Amino acid sequence: MSAIYGFSGLLGRILISFMFLQSGINKIGGYKATVGYMESKGVPGALLPLVIFLEIAGAIGVIVGWQARVFSLFLAGFCILAALLFHLDFSNQVQTIMFMKNLTIAGGFLMIFAHGAGDFSLGKKGR
Repeated sequence: MSAIYGFSGLLGRILISFMFLQSGINKIGGYKATVGYMESKGVPGALLPLVIFLEIAGAIGVIVGWQARVFSLFLAGFCILAALLFHLDFSNQVQTIMFMKNLTIAGGFLMIFAHGAGDFSLGKKGR
């Protein structure tokens, strides 16, 4: 039975992190457009390299379970900030959904922060 829990933890880490890995990679290819979008919302485009690093390194760290608690805490904060900076137009249903999605994902990352990466991770205690 513990193998099921271990596999569930691994699958959960992959599912919650994959979007950030893909998003970080896509931001590299669309760098100029992303800077323009950030700046249109009042966020300095100079922060984009930090965002890309957090999305890619954080996603990989959570997926493999290395420093998963640290990366999860940073990614949870990132989700909350993104919700507050980019998705506060509650008159727009899509923006409301995006706001709630970001808060939901932050909650998942906070669960990893609270409980660790679990089995099938590089950070498992005893290794």
